[in-house]
Amino acid sequence: MRRVLPFLMTLLIGCAGQTSRKPPIEIFADMDRQPKYKTQAAGAFFADGRASRRPVAGTVAQGQLKEDAIFYAGAEGGMYAGRNPLPVTRDLLVQGQERFNISCAPCHDRAGSGRGIVGARSMWLATSLHDQRIKDMVDGELFDVITHGRRSMPGYRFQTSEQERWAIVAYVRALQRATSGTLADVPEELRQELR
Repeated sequence: MRRVLPFLMTLLIGCAGQTSRKPPIEIFADMDRQPKYKTQAAGAFFADGRASRRPVAGTVAQGQLKEDAIFYAGAEGGMYAGRNPLPVTRDLLVQGQERFNISCAPCHDRAGSGRGIVGARSMWLATSLHDQRIKDMVDGELFDVITHGRRSMPGYRFQTSEQERWAIVAYVRALQRATSGTLADVPEELRQELR
């Protein structure tokens, strides 16, 4: 051990601070130089001279298979989904309220009346989400409008995930329900607290 230590020290000191034009010593060179084509490089193997190939038809990237058409598109077989495929829970409504306030409230305002700040500062007015026409839409159609937009409303498919869009649909339904409730909707034990 005493003889090896001075040798290692000399070896390390001899290498410090020096540059060389010679390539480093390679023990396993097969990882550095592999027979492969670089991206967008020319190649002689295929008739069109390209090394990069298109994916096989029907190929889906790992983790990107979207089999549930109702959840991912809001429709199946040309028909909109009648109901939200997610169970409406408090967490879903909280998530829907958060995303609604970020993406929808600037135009529709936080209550969904269509009198948001965008309409106040421009000539364009958003639709009230409490109109009977909007209430009559099935959940899948609302999801589609959020996804792709309609008329002057832009789509939000790149800003929100499918989960978030369904949460927004659930929250819009809660807003609509809040403005069209009747005394019959209030539990009997709470009716006395109403003014």
